[in-house]
Amino acid sequence: MDKERVLVVDDEQLNLFIIEEFLGQEDIELELHADPLAAWASLIDPGSRFSLVILDRMMPVLDGMELLRRMKREPRFADIPVIMQTAASSPDQVREGLEAGAYYYLTKPYEPEALISIVRVAMADLRARAQLRSRAARLEEAQKLISNVEYRFVTLDDINSLVPVLAAMCPVPDVVAPGLSDLMVNAVEHGNLGVSYQEKSLLKWDGDWEAEIRRRLALPQFCDRFATIRLARDPEFVEFTISDQGNGFDWIKFLSFDPDRAFDPNGRGIAMARTMSFSSLEYQGCGNVVVARIKCAN
Repeated sequence: MDKERVLVVDDEQLNLFIIEEFLGQEDIELELHADPLAAWASLIDPGSRFSLVILDRMMPVLDGMELLRRMKREPRFADIPVIMQTAASSPDQVREGLEAGAYYYLTKPYEPEALISIVRVAMADLRARAQLRSRAARLEEAQKLISNVEYRFVTLDDINSLVPVLAAMCPVPDVVAPGLSDLMVNAVEHGNLGVSYQEKSLLKWDGDWEAEIRRRLALPQFCDRFATIRLARDPEFVEFTISDQGNGFDWIKFLSFDPDRAFDPNGRGIAMARTMSFSSLEYQGCGNVVVARIKCAN
C-alpha cells in the first residue's frame, strides 16, 4: 500500500529540515518545497495526490494565505487538511486563516509532539470523512424515495452507519456527510456522555478519545441514553433535527471560528458544518436540539 503523501511548504530551508526531522518516523512520504510557486505546480499536477499540506503563512511571491485560498477554490483540494504554521498569531490573523479553510494553526517554535499529534489527527479525520462520503454516494439513488424518517443512535458506530444513509437523501451527499457526522457526534459525546470541550482536547491529543467514549457508554448514568435524528424532506428543503438527552451547552460561541480555539485539536466542527455543509443551522433552547437545513436545487 502506498504511503500517504504530505506537502510541506516553507521558504526557510531550516524549517523544512526541522519538519523533516520531526516527522521522520511517521509512515508518510514528505514532499518539501521552499518555493510556494513550485509547491502549487506540484499540487495541481494531475498525477499528484496529497493527504495533508503543512504551510507557512508568511512567504514571498505567494504567501500562505493566498496558497490556502487557491486550494479551497479547487474542488479536488477542498477536503485536504491544511496545517498553517506561523510566527505571527494575532487573533485576527488566526481567524482569517480558519475562515479561509485552515484545519489547524501551529505557532513557531513548537515541540515535535505537537506537530506529530495534529498530523495524525488531521489525516485520520480526512480518512474518516472520505469513507463517509463514499458510502453516502453509493446509497444516494435508493434514498430518494424517503421523505420522513427518524432514527435513534447511541454509539459512534451507530453514527458511522447512519450518516451515509441520511446524507444520501440530500442533494449533495458528500458535502452534507461531514457536517452531519459532526453534529451527531456532538450529541453523543458532549450531550449524552458529558464530555467537556477541555476533556476532548486532551483525549484527542493522547489518542484516547474513542476509548473514553466506549467507557462512558457503559457507565450506569449513561448506558440508557440515546439521541435521535429526524429527517423531513420537501421539494425546497431537507431538514435534520438532532436531539440528545444531555443538559445542553453554550452553543453560541461555537457557531463561528474562534481564534482562541485555533490551537486545539477540536472545536471547529459546528462552525465548519454551518458554513460548509448546510444552508442554515440553528440550536434551540439549552443546546440539546439542533436543526440543520439544506436547500434543494431548483
